Formats: sequence, structure tokens, C-alpha cells
Amino acid sequence: MSDLLEKCTVCGGLIDEEDLFCGNCGTEAPHRQDAHTPDSTLSTHSFSCSGCGAAMSYSAEAEALRCPFCGSTNLEKGKDHKVIAATKVIPFRVSEAEARKEMREAIGQGFWRPPDISERAVVKNMVPVYVPYWVFSADVATFWTADTSQTPMGASGDWYPLSGEHRARYEGVLVGASGALTPNETSQLCPFDMSQGISPKDAHLDQYTVEQFNVARKYARPMAKSGLESLERKAVDMKFVPPRSRNVQVNLRIQNMSSEPMLLPVWIMAYQYKDEVYRFLVNGQNGRSTGHGPVSYHRLFMVLGTVLAVGLGIAIIAMLCGGLASLFSG
Repeated sequence: MSDLLEKCTVCGGLIDEEDLFCGNCGTEAPHRQDAHTPDSTLSTHSFSCSGCGAAMSYSAEAEALRCPFCGSTNLEKGKDHKVIAATKVIPFRVSEAEARKEMREAIGQGFWRPPDISERAVVKNMVPVYVPYWVFSADVATFWTADTSQTPMGASGDWYPLSGEHRARYEGVLVGASGALTPNETSQLCPFDMSQGISPKDAHLDQYTVEQFNVARKYARPMAKSGLESLERKAVDMKFVPPRSRNVQVNLRIQNMSSEPMLLPVWIMAYQYKDEVYRFLVNGQNGRSTGHGPVSYHRLFMVLGTVLAVGLGIAIIAMLCGGLASLFSG
């Protein structure tokens, strides 16, 4: 078992060393029982969606409860319980009008989209949601080796061995902790400017929908390590390993990893095109967007028809050339 995990004294579930309580039963973590952490957890009136499984708390001003992730109104009120409290919140900077404009422009881009989608798409639901993320930081030490064709003067071989070391500090590595948005969606919304984080007390969270942390820290940690390894390998390849190289090996050691829970702003929209409803997301800080959309089957069939016609033409030409060759050889 990893040194970063310990067992809950009540249910036996695994608890990360940075966790304050067990994610299964809510029992306070053994290493935190003597710690004074008044703002580390909170008890809230929350709702869970039976349609997509999202757990969230709603604005006190909300008149009708509807899941912003799937549009379902089949929500169940949960009992007061401990949840992870964000240490910082990134406030919304993108207005509703700006988010709508971004959606209109983005959904019409791409060859495979229907040409009339930007005009005919109807926004059915649009909600500003604070989505949970884990924000990781760590030190990375790297030792790398490679063979390069850039051999020194007088070398007898065609390849020359190289090696080196690199150390770096990475901050703000984000791992989505949403239970309703996919890892690809939370990743596509990045980056965020983490320096603009404010205290949750100053963020007026009672006026927004706030999704609770659905991905425990112990599950986010391996994804953060994968992200750190990707960043470091890219840095080594770009800065140190010569362009003409082979057998590149990069060995990393990640140290002093820490994390904090944060809430990041996302506009969540549902738009309808013809009879189908699609989800579209806009980064509430900088306007970066991602989402799903319909495929133009007319264009798809046109491309397939063109490919088949070209393939058939090549086959016919090949047959004719083969027949002529046989004729002349006879």
C-alpha cells in the first residue's frame, strides 16, 4: 500500500494523507483528529441528480431545480453531510451574453457541422456553475539519456550517446473532480489563471450552482502524476534532447506533491438542434469552450461517395492498363 494512503477506522476505506475525512462514511481522518481545521469541511443542503449522478448545492435564489448537466428535474434532496470545502474560488469574468456569442461561433466551426447550425440551434438551458478541480503542485527531478546523430568531430560512429539531468517545479496542474463532466471536458476547459483565486467567503457561492467534489484526492493523484510526467517529458524533449535523436529515455521522480481543492467557473449550456439536445461548456474566466454537436450526414455521404468514386476510377484504370499490357505482350 502507498505511504500516501491510510485506512478509515470505521469502514476501512482508503484515505489520502491530505484528506480530512473518509469519502465513504465521513469519519474524520486519523491524522487530522487533533488538528484544528474550522474551515476545512462544511455541512450543506445538497441535491443529487438521478439522471446523471451529479451532486450539487443550489443557489438560494433558484426557483425551480433543474440539473445543469443533463437537464433532469428528478433531483433528490440529500441529508446534511460533510463535503470537501474549496480553499479558493476563481470568479466568473465571462458574462452570459459573451458565453452565448462564443457558443454560436464555436458550434458552426468544422467541416462536419451542418451549415445552418449556428442559426437554428436553440439554447434550452444555461447555468453558471462552479465546478470542482484539484490543483496539484510538485517538484520533478529527471534523468534522461539519448543517442544523437550530431556526433562530435573525430567520432568514428554515426550515433553519439548523451545524458543529462533536469529539475523543475510545477504549479497549477489541474485535475477535474466533477462527477457529471467527463475528464476530457474538464481538461478541454483549461487553462485557468490560478492567480485570480479568491476566498470562498468573498465569492457569493449561495448565488450559484456549486458541484461537490465527486473525485476523491486519492484518485486524482495518479492523474496528476501522469500530467506532470507529460509536461516534464515535453520540456526535456524541447529544451535538451537534440532534434535528431533516437532511444530517448526519460526517468522521472516526483517529490513534494501537494494539492488543494478549488472551484472554477463554467457556463453550462444545453442547446437543441432539430430533435437532439447537446451540451456546450464555456470557461467562465477566459471564454475557452468545448462541447458536442451534430454531424452533417449530407457532407459525410458526399465525402464517402467521392472516395468510392475515386477508388472505383483507379480500379477501372488499373484494369484497362492491365488489359492493354496483355494485348501488347501478346
